[in-house]
Amino acid sequence: MAKTISVRVPVRIDLAGGWTDVPAYCSKHGGEVINIAINRYITAEMHIDENRKITVQYSSDVPIGSGLGTSGAMNVALLAAISGEGRTPEEIAELAFQFEALLGNTGGRQDQWASALGGIQYLQFDGDTVKSTQLNPSSEFMAWIENNLLLFDSGISHVSGDLHQEVWKKYSKGDQEVIGGLERIRHMTQEMLEAIRIESTESFGRSLYRASSSVNLLGKEFNAPFEKHLEPLQFDEAIMAWKVMGAGAGGVVGIVLNNEHDRELVTELAKEQGWTEIEWAIEPQGIVRNVNLHE
Repeated sequence: MAKTISVRVPVRIDLAGGWTDVPAYCSKHGGEVINIAINRYITAEMHIDENRKITVQYSSDVPIGSGLGTSGAMNVALLAAISGEGRTPEEIAELAFQFEALLGNTGGRQDQWASALGGIQYLQFDGDTVKSTQLNPSSEFMAWIENNLLLFDSGISHVSGDLHQEVWKKYSKGDQEVIGGLERIRHMTQEMLEAIRIESTESFGRSLYRASSSVNLLGKEFNAPFEKHLEPLQFDEAIMAWKVMGAGAGGVVGIVLNNEHDRELVTELAKEQGWTEIEWAIEPQGIVRNVNLHE
């Protein structure tokens, strides 16, 4: 009997801690990340016909190179489709990470865990061990985040390979600015964790701002495509904070409004730069797997 296995997984936005999930760092110092799975998805569909021949295809409703963890999500969806029943989301996330490692990806594990688990995750990394804690703020606070954190696709492809290699090369040589930057990025995760726990909008914005500015210690080029446009709005207090959602120079940027009446000003600026707003909401589910049998 033919069957089709469909798997849908969300992509994510990174609030704090990205970079510290990379094994080169967390194997020595430990790492921490807070991210949010959003209602933008990667879908993998595997069709097995009556002769047991297999066809697999992907679809995505976010652009590749967006910095939202699309490649990690793609592999979580694929492994969930082909690995069969009985595996936990965490096991599938680890399989997806190992699959990417075989292909030469030296990134971290946050993308796979966000896609596999969904929701707002506080992730702790100790070498190859991942501890996930689901954060469950009130519906009012989650609604505030969804309403006041605007996402824009800059259209600038999130290209991180060469930039990442340079950072990790400096790190391996003991560059104190890079080491200090990574330590600060990890510390910002604790600030964001506390902001979410006490449900402080002011602390949330401040933590996102400090997480973003910490990345400058790794290299000015990561924030440069956005800084000149968004810093004036921050100085004028039209926005609380902004942060690039991936670890490369480009992709999606998140902007936290200071007041609702500043929304029009921010969206007009984005339009002038050719950025496209991404409507989004928190996605509480990770892997969603469906099996359909065909006569």
